[in-house]
Amino acid sequence: MSLSSDPNFQQLLQWYQAHGQDLHMRDMFAAEPDRFSRFSMTLGTDHGDILLDYSKNLINEEVMSMLIAMAKSRGVEESREKMFTGEKINFTEGRAVLHVALRNRSNTPILVDGKDVMPEVNRVLDKMKAFCHKVRSGEWRGFSGKSITDVVNIGIGGSDLGPLMVTEALKPYSAGGPNVWFVSNIDGTHLAKTLAQLNAETTLFIIASKTFTTQETITNAESARDWFLQSANDKSAVAKHFVALSTNVVKVREFGIDTQNMFEFWDWVGGRYSLWSAIGLSIALHIGFENFEQLLSGAHWMDNHFRSAPLEKNAPVLLALLGVWYVNFFKAETHAMLPYDQYMHRFAAYFQQGDMESNGKYITKDGVRVDYHTGPIVWGEPGTNGQHAFYQLIHQGTRMIPADFFIPAQTQNPIRDNLHHKVTPPCGSALPVRAGQVTLRSLHRSSRLTSWLRLKL
Repeated sequence: MSLSSDPNFQQLLQWYQAHGQDLHMRDMFAAEPDRFSRFSMTLGTDHGDILLDYSKNLINEEVMSMLIAMAKSRGVEESREKMFTGEKINFTEGRAVLHVALRNRSNTPILVDGKDVMPEVNRVLDKMKAFCHKVRSGEWRGFSGKSITDVVNIGIGGSDLGPLMVTEALKPYSAGGPNVWFVSNIDGTHLAKTLAQLNAETTLFIIASKTFTTQETITNAESARDWFLQSANDKSAVAKHFVALSTNVVKVREFGIDTQNMFEFWDWVGGRYSLWSAIGLSIALHIGFENFEQLLSGAHWMDNHFRSAPLEKNAPVLLALLGVWYVNFFKAETHAMLPYDQYMHRFAAYFQQGDMESNGKYITKDGVRVDYHTGPIVWGEPGTNGQHAFYQLIHQGTRMIPADFFIPAQTQNPIRDNLHHKVTPPCGSALPVRAGQVTLRSLHRSSRLTSWLRLKL
């Protein structure tokens, strides 16, 4: 049954047609003094709390109940369990979707075709750990005997966006690690401008391509090798300065990389979820493997929450349902991601791929053309830059633009007695009804506001 034919979808549509245009933020807050407490939740993680505030959305209890009912009727719970247990839910390629196994810190068995994948996952993690120790300690030496000071990750798509986002977001934890650079664009300027800042004697290249045939990546890798050999003058030196994230042993060896320095991942790892795999080697080198393990543990905590929490108390599910509500009923065309933290300046680009590549489909599993919208255009910039660029259209324009705000409760750089953090409008207030220039009047029809607030860092 098509989503649009589902009785729950039809019920939502009828409700929206009757009441949707009468939903006004200021009226809902005036009528519901406890609205924040009813439409927010605190996730108590092992390392601090995360507050999800979705009270500033055009919803009420009735709408949320219907959305939850629709999720259940569409088999969300059953599909979720199939993913976690290794069933081949990627039916077009006949593959499991098991990025959750990469961060399965409990080490409970996860089977694919009757075989537990966790021993292989842990083997690669152990190999990454040993390599990171060698590089960060200075034990790994280049062709001239010097230790590594810079690492260049050459990849594209999921082999670039995720690691780039995380290394930027976690830069405060990079003490003692090498500088990390990312090259993805086939435009030679990207590689040339990066190499101009580096010393071949102290640079390590990570070539990230599962097949080792991705045109943009291999072209950039070959050009980087040519640049390197202008200094090394010895092809055997390539093995000291290039490693591979791949499964193609033959191509890796032909390139000149020692296959002992090839870090594998598996066909059940989708590119847009691959930062948790060997693709995250640049992250581990930059912030240290112990911190990389903490990253895995945080993701594992959220995986457990997603798998076990009832849908009405399930943060990822609630956010997904809000997306369906806005895209298919309010006909919102875009979705803004607005992190109020400069370290997260690449998050919108990362999430853009995760959402748009996943949902950018127009054919159902049954081979029928969809008659509903599968996803929005995802975009965004860090605040407060956006406030001086495009917030005018969000607040007072004619288009509805759902917006998610990501706010750290504490800054990593509390300069001038934390003045900069205090000036950031939403900080410390979890985007209240009146936050800086964001008033109920401006929110009344123009946008959805969902805020994530990290309470403790």
